[in-house]
Amino acid sequence: MLELILCSLVTILPDYLYRRYRQGKRLGKEITFFSVWYELRWGITGCLMLTVALITVIFYYHPSTTAAALYFRTVPILPESSGRVAEINVGFSQAVKEGDALFRLDSSRQEAAVEAAKRKIAEVDAALHAAQADLVKAEAQISESKASHQQAKDELDAKSELQRRNPGIVPQRDIEKLQVLVNGRQAGIDAALAAKQAVTSQISTMLPAQKASAEAALAQAQVDLDKTYIRAGINGRVEQFALRVGDVVNQAMRPAGILIPEGAGQQALQAGFGQIEAQVIKPGMVAEATCISKPWVIIPMVVVSVQDFIAAGQFRSGEQLIDPQSLRQPGTIVAYLQPLYQGGLEGVTPGSRCVVNAYTSNHDVIAAKETSWGKALALHAVDATAVVHAVLLRVQALLLPIQTLVLSGH
Repeated sequence: MLELILCSLVTILPDYLYRRYRQGKRLGKEITFFSVWYELRWGITGCLMLTVALITVIFYYHPSTTAAALYFRTVPILPESSGRVAEINVGFSQAVKEGDALFRLDSSRQEAAVEAAKRKIAEVDAALHAAQADLVKAEAQISESKASHQQAKDELDAKSELQRRNPGIVPQRDIEKLQVLVNGRQAGIDAALAAKQAVTSQISTMLPAQKASAEAALAQAQVDLDKTYIRAGINGRVEQFALRVGDVVNQAMRPAGILIPEGAGQQALQAGFGQIEAQVIKPGMVAEATCISKPWVIIPMVVVSVQDFIAAGQFRSGEQLIDPQSLRQPGTIVAYLQPLYQGGLEGVTPGSRCVVNAYTSNHDVIAAKETSWGKALALHAVDATAVVHAVLLRVQALLLPIQTLVLSGH
């Protein structure tokens, strides 16, 4: 309507003024309701053509869309293993901090594993104390065996010396018995040394390895026990948390609820523009938005990126060929917009539907020296038409609450 009024000022109005003051035709006399279509045919035809051209220029170079929203990702609350809920620490809707316990699963099996691992460590410590006592015993046995060996050897040396000085004074049988006794005592020393080596090996290698394994088992059991406490991974808010004690949760089919991260949906706005604007929507374009959750407010924004793909064209490999005729929705060009000023999206509820206008700026092309006068004038006209779209957006922002609350019947 605004475009039609503007175009009529330069087409129908001059035509009427010519008919009125040059040809002397008056409204209600020569120009009536039935003859106005003929009398002002040039102005009406020019107005319609100019209006269509103006609307085309405005909507092409300054695209608009109502398919815009503050999308956000929720974090599912899932345990790493299935289990039955034993305790709940948060309510249906509650703000949580990173590390806060949300609920606890039944942990009887994990607690038993922790206790078993602790008992195993205590058992290894007891074995270590026993091995140290065995080491003292082995050292004592070595000393005893060495003393006995030395005694037998001294006796053998004494009798051997007597036999050497006075052959036949000592029976050869006694000397042989003493030699056997010395060898036996030496074997006792070797056995005591081997026993000491075995105990030393237990103390230095085997028992520490067993203790390390037991401690690793305890750590693993403690990790499994800690996993029964489901905690918030980030700061956010738990919503629709209807979990109850006795419920069974698992990763596949029964999540416990959702966690909305803090600040979710307040960083960027996603808007879907028509495919015909693919050559117009570029990063760096200035835009404006108004959202239902924050009526009568125009939010200055800037296009930060444009998605290079259209979601309607994606497909998943299957047993049937894709028929392009089955595409019912043409798809849109998705643009990501951020507030031009810090805090621009404050007060806008995440997920809110918005209306977005983007404005083409040809300032750099106009300022370039190689741009001709005619082209610069045309580009000035294109940039000037952005005012019309900006006015339309403000009219939409003004009427949006009325349309939502009154005209829609809600």
